[in-house]
This record gives sequence, structure tokens and C-alpha cells, in this order.
Amino acid sequence: MSAPSSPFRRPAIVLALLCFGLAASLIGAILVGGAVPFSWRDLLPFAGQAPDSQALDLRRMALLDIRLPRVLFSAVAGAGLALAGAVMQALFRNPLAEPGLVGVSAGAALGAALAIMFVPGGQLVTMLAAFIGSLAALGLAYGLGSRYHDVAGLLLAGIGVNAVALSAIGLLIYVASSVQLRDVAFWTLGSLAGADWRILAWLGPWVLVCGLYLGTQWKVLNALLLGEKEALHLGYRFNTVRRRLIVAMALLVGPLVAVTGGIGFVGLIVPHILRLVLGAHHRHLLPASALAGALLLVVADWLARSAVSPAELPIGLLTSLAGGPFFFWLLWRHSAGRAS
Repeated sequence: MSAPSSPFRRPAIVLALLCFGLAASLIGAILVGGAVPFSWRDLLPFAGQAPDSQALDLRRMALLDIRLPRVLFSAVAGAGLALAGAVMQALFRNPLAEPGLVGVSAGAALGAALAIMFVPGGQLVTMLAAFIGSLAALGLAYGLGSRYHDVAGLLLAGIGVNAVALSAIGLLIYVASSVQLRDVAFWTLGSLAGADWRILAWLGPWVLVCGLYLGTQWKVLNALLLGEKEALHLGYRFNTVRRRLIVAMALLVGPLVAVTGGIGFVGLIVPHILRLVLGAHHRHLLPASALAGALLLVVADWLARSAVSPAELPIGLLTSLAGGPFFFWLLWRHSAGRAS
């Protein structure tokens, strides 16, 4: 599990490049793109200079209260989703694993759809229902899968929970009104438009705490890659470790999915690419995944705001358009490797 020997693939260099790329993308996403582009002059009020006109004051308000929290939250959400994906791939010892595999995303979508149709109460009620749905789906998948001694049972249970949840969503869509149908479709396609300082103040520290905890589990994740028996010989009880990691992953991803809606493939693409670059040492892979996930989602949201400005594309649509071909490439590469 040593890091690759090439100087261009050393973890410190990769982490430095990701930090630089993330900083540059944050600045670009804040100032450029969207219905209202900004310039460096719009940042002057932050230094205590009074705006020259009412128009400049409105631009400052749009920058400070709308654009800035959205861009920062996109970085937080991307980091959390990619970090959870890295944990899932180590837990399942499969490069095609992602957080939605155990029903978190489908359960959140079902909870949000139920709230939109039967409990009208605005964004807060929808987010709460989505979070409850994600935890309920994970609890059901884990309760069924824990009867098996390996992760295969959890995988099968997750597939079943996903199928049931998606079927229920399809039934709700069938009986929904045109307004409800539009709201459910908008949520399932994913968006960061609802991000504000209040959400960032809650989920920013939450993601940081969960992420730091998962970051301390890099030795356990390295041991799991060796196999269950090998991990047991190293002193790790597989069932205990599996339960602990899945709960931490759900607590990390559930609130994010409840706010963002269906944003797929971030937890699949990012850790897999970094594993090819850095190797499977999770001491380096976990922080790199968080940085790269933040970078990817910031850029994706930037493109979503800019592609059809002044309107915007659903961000989940962009990540799926990028992740779908990459998923096919992974399948082809995996089958070609087996054939050889």
C-alpha cells in the first residue's frame, strides 16, 4: 500500500494540486457564471468601502447572500459525497461501490416525494423527510444484510431497498398532479439552489466532524482491503467495523442528500480515479477524495449555472452525464482485466 514512486504521483504533490485547483475553482465560481456575473470590484464592500450606488449594493447582496453560500456549500457537499464513496469502495472492496448502493439516495428521494405530495410545508419539511427516508432505507438494508457474515448480504439488501423505493417513487409520480410532478422531478435531478448561510452553518461543521472521524479510520480501511480474515487477524472485528463505518457514512451523506437531492456519481468517480493515481493507501486517499470531490462539485455547479444562463441545469443531470460514460468505462476496464 505504499504510495506510487513517480514524483508526479506523490501524495503531497497531488494534495497541493487539488488545493490549488479547489481555490481557483472557488474564486471562479463565485465571480463568474450564472445570471449575474461579478467582478473584483464587487468584493470591495467586504473591505469596508461603502457601495457607490444602490445597484452596487444589490450586487453585493446577491454575491454575499446567494452566490457565496451556494459555492461554499457545493464544496462541502462534494467533499462529503466523495469521502463517503471512498469508504464504501473500501468496505465492499469494489471500485464500483458508492453511497447510494445501500439505499441512502433512494430512501431520501422517497421521503422527499412523500413530503412533497402529502405534507406540504416547504423546503425544510422536504429536507427533514428526505433525511428520515435515507436513514430508514439504510436501517432496512442493514437489518436485512447483517444476517450475512460478509458485505454481499448488505449489497443485495441495498439493491432490494433501492428497487422498492424507486418503485414507490414511480407510483407516486403516476398519481401526482402537474405541480407535484414538477417538484418531485426537480428534487430528484439535484440542485444546490436552496443552499444558504443557515444550511451551511449546520452542515459545514457536521460534514467536518464526520469527515475527520472517517479520516481517522484509514488503518481500518487499509486492513479491510486485505480481506475479512486478514482484518480479523489484525485485531479488527468485521461486523463491528462494518456497522461503525456504515453509520458514519449515513450520518455524513444523509443530510447532504436531503438538501441537494439526487447528485450521483461523485462518490463513484472521484475515489476511483484517485485510487488509480495515488494507490489504495487511505491515509492519502481520504483527504485527496474530499478535496477532489469538492473541486468536482464546485465546477459542476459552476457549469450548471453558466450553461443555459439565466436559467440553470440540474446539477445531478451534469454529474450523471459525466459519470455514466465513466461507469461504462469502468465496467469495460474491469471485464477486460478479467479476460486477460
